[in-house]
Amino acid sequence: MTRTKSFMFGWAFCAGLAVSACSQAVPGAEFNDPYENTNRNIHEFNKSLDRFALRSAGQVTSAAPEIVTIPIANFADNVGLPGMIVNGLLQGDIGGAATNTMRFVLNTTVGFGGLFDPAGQIGLIEESTDFGETLAVWGAPAGAYIELPVLGPSTERDAIGTLVDFMIDPLARYGTADQVAAATTASVLDIAISRGRFGDTFDSVLYDSADSYAQARLLYLQSRRFALGIEAESTDIDPFIDPFIDPFQDPFQ
Repeated sequence: MTRTKSFMFGWAFCAGLAVSACSQAVPGAEFNDPYENTNRNIHEFNKSLDRFALRSAGQVTSAAPEIVTIPIANFADNVGLPGMIVNGLLQGDIGGAATNTMRFVLNTTVGFGGLFDPAGQIGLIEESTDFGETLAVWGAPAGAYIELPVLGPSTERDAIGTLVDFMIDPLARYGTADQVAAATTASVLDIAISRGRFGDTFDSVLYDSADSYAQARLLYLQSRRFALGIEAESTDIDPFIDPFIDPFQDPFQ
C-alpha cells in the first residue's frame, strides 16, 4: 500500500471512530439538535458575517458579466474534482469516479485549466460527492445537527467529512503553492458568485423568515437527505414541509 493510500485510509478509520460517537437522536424529538443554544449563537455570527461581507460580495458578483463569473465558477468546480474522485472510489462508485476523472482530464486540458466546461457539453456531468456522503455509505449515523462558524449548517457526520475532505484533497497535498492559492481564491469567489446568484433565496431564509435558524436547519437537512437519497424519518423532518414557508405562519391565511 502506498503512503498516500495509507494516509487516506488512516483518516478514514479515524473518522469512522469519531462518527461512531456522534450524538443519537432523542426519541420523539422533531430534530436531533441537542446543541441548539450554541448553534443559535453561531447562526447569529454567521448572519452578521453575511450581512456585512458575503451579501455585499454577492451583489457585486451578480452585477458582473457572465463572461467573468462563469469561468471562475468552472475553475472552482474543476479543482474540487480530485477530492470527489477519491470519495467516489471510497464509496465503491466506480462509474461516478470515472465520470469525474474524465471531466477533470478533459476540462483541465481542452478547457484551459478548467475555465471552460467542454466535458459538460458532451454530457459528462459532475457526480458531486464528499466524505460526509462516504461516511453515510459506510453506514455512519448523521449525528446531531450543528452550525459551523463561517461554513454554516452541517451535522456531526458532515463536519467530520469536511475536515477529512480537506486532508485527503490531492490538490491541497500535492499542488504547488501557486496552484493552491489559485484554487483557494477561485473557491472563495465561487461562494460570492453563488451568494449573488441565489441572493433572493438566501435573503428569504436569513432575513424574511420569523426564525431564520429553524428555516436554515430545515432546509439543510431536507436538501442533504435528498442529495443522499435518504427518506425523511418521522423523528427528523417532515418530507412534506416546504422549507421556504414561515413555520409560524397561520396555515389558514
